[in-house]
Amino acid sequence: MILPANSKESLANPRQLALRCSALVKRYAGVVAVDGLQLEIGLGECFGLLGPNGAGKTTTLEILEGLTMPDSGLVEVLGCHWGKGNDHTLRERLAVQLQETQFSERLTVLETICLFRSFYKYGRKPSDIIQLVELGEKTNSRVGKLSGGQKHRLALACALVSDPEVLFLDEPTTGLDPQAKLKVWELVGKFRSQGGTILLTTHYMEEAERLCDRVAIMDHGQIIALDTPDALVESLGPDQIIEFSLEGSVSDGTLCQLPGVRRVNNCEGRYLLTVFHIGDALTALLSEVERHDAKLVGLTTHEASLEDVFVNLTGRRLRDA
Repeated sequence: MILPANSKESLANPRQLALRCSALVKRYAGVVAVDGLQLEIGLGECFGLLGPNGAGKTTTLEILEGLTMPDSGLVEVLGCHWGKGNDHTLRERLAVQLQETQFSERLTVLETICLFRSFYKYGRKPSDIIQLVELGEKTNSRVGKLSGGQKHRLALACALVSDPEVLFLDEPTTGLDPQAKLKVWELVGKFRSQGGTILLTTHYMEEAERLCDRVAIMDHGQIIALDTPDALVESLGPDQIIEFSLEGSVSDGTLCQLPGVRRVNNCEGRYLLTVFHIGDALTALLSEVERHDAKLVGLTTHEASLEDVFVNLTGRRLRDA
């Protein structure tokens, strides 16, 4: 287990923190959704929160966004605390993009952004935001006529029109094609380059590796790993991964005993062997499979990745979790 204990994971100066929670606890009908969570996110940081369904990610986000009150613990957002009489002022400094946002399909792009701009005392010109998200040609188009990728950019525009300091993104590119996904990544990068702070959840490891300065992996309401993506991958050692399925059966225990194999993960019939001598391990694997009269299906090899860290810690793939 990789614990968030060293200096990389702790930002000592609280004046440089955008978000902080300590000993955070939230229960629903006796079930502990968040269990003593400790988290610090620095100003200007892009931070990723990963975890299987039921890990407590959404509850944590809702608490930080001021939508849900914790049962106990400390929550600090931009140096302020929810429920202390300044909630409206604090909300002016935050923005949230949900995984799905329902807009009136009869309004135009400009009318939609103007509507969201009207919710805030201060903000940016709707025309500037439209150019930022590259929807200029769709300014007077009705929302119902937009593509899925354009609607995602519109949702991001509605979040950015208030000129927020902190942006919460809940799976911002789910369901998008590769080109639309790259557009959203570019917009997130621009916000970050201007000093904005981002907290995002995602089911795409590539997205976390591309956008995030640090990532935390949650499970059962607790953070079980926290560091930069590169450092988390390096924690597995200079290993490679052999991934395959089987027609037939070879026990996990037998696979663990193969030369060069460090660990075995069986994700619902899809095996991932973490190995430090791939030549020895692969030769032994082929011999063992033949000895058991089984057959390898779809064998691939790759360098260790953030996905492999997640599987090693939780026993599940992120997108399957």
